[in-house]
Amino acid sequence: MAIYQGRARVKISGGILRRLRHKRRFELGREPTNTTIGSTKRKIIRTMGGNSKVVLLRVEYANVTIPNEKKTVKAKILHVKENIADPHFAQRGIITKGAIIETDVGICRVTSRPGQHGNVNAVLLNK
Repeated sequence: MAIYQGRARVKISGGILRRLRHKRRFELGREPTNTTIGSTKRKIIRTMGGNSKVVLLRVEYANVTIPNEKKTVKAKILHVKENIADPHFAQRGIITKGAIIETDVGICRVTSRPGQHGNVNAVLLNK
């Protein structure tokens, strides 16, 4: 079944909104990517206007920015410590924006959207 991102049929008050037109293709959504830890695997998706988007399915390394030293290094992701999007994501090892990951450099917070951007950028947290 397709994921629909158009207008809802029910108001917040419980009243019904009448349909103005039929569903459109541009109102379709996608299944969540659920980026996990493993050997890097990407998928290219066609988007509106014939453009393309890189979706990250599995990732092994993250671009970690170290604020004190003002430099960025490539660090291996060891595991997901915490994910504020869903507590079960940490158990399953799913990386989303805002997730706390442990790398070989230290503990970092993810600042990019792996399912949308195709890479994992993170900022090293102060110790």
